[in-house]
Amino acid sequence: MSSSRLIGVGVGPGDPELVTVKGVNALRAADVVVVPVMAASDGKDGGERGRAEATVLHYVPEDKVVRVVFALNERSDRARREAAWDAAGARVAELLRTHGTVAFATIGDPNVYSTFTYLAQTIEELVPGTVVETVPGITAMQDLAARSGAVLTEGTEPLTLVPVTAGAAALKDALAGPATVVAYKFGRLAEEVVAALRETGRLDDAVWGSALGLPDESISPAADLDGTPLPYLSTLIAPAQRHGKRGGKL
Repeated sequence: MSSSRLIGVGVGPGDPELVTVKGVNALRAADVVVVPVMAASDGKDGGERGRAEATVLHYVPEDKVVRVVFALNERSDRARREAAWDAAGARVAELLRTHGTVAFATIGDPNVYSTFTYLAQTIEELVPGTVVETVPGITAMQDLAARSGAVLTEGTEPLTLVPVTAGAAALKDALAGPATVVAYKFGRLAEEVVAALRETGRLDDAVWGSALGLPDESISPAADLDGTPLPYLSTLIAPAQRHGKRGGKL
């Protein structure tokens, strides 16, 4: 049985100042820090430095970082995606057998739509006994709320988080309800998202953002969107409709 530890560390949406103290300590204490990188068309490391890696390098030396290819952009070919997960899991398993603690850096939070979930499941099979832990990270919706002034929830309002990778139908259903609705990864379907906001009367108060905390940051009212595709990792907040006085939703 293994005595190794795999720690999923949330490093936030991109701004290195938004990594928690606990997250920084976990990264520095680990023997190696794994960062996910996008696969090229041949399945190998495409060479592009992702947000997680760029953030990690603010806190640990480059020789401590190990780039591991994940099929981050593969959705249509399940066999290719599964093969990439297996290969990535095997590489991390190898690291766990030779190091006591391996940290895996993931943007946002490791328990919210994170690649870490699939890696942890794979490692539990490949290296039985590995202790799996997570360190929470600040999410894109929290960062966008802070930068835009959008209030996520008040009083008894629910909060619904919808990934738009499978289409805008689920988003439209959520917008028809009473919750504040957050949409992740909606950039490629921006036109459909705007149409759903307009049809449900939620366009005027909605805000979207991308590259939060980075030099190419963009934050704008959703009403300004013209249907042009946006960066894949774009986030939308459509606040719940609030017509009463202060504290009206208590």
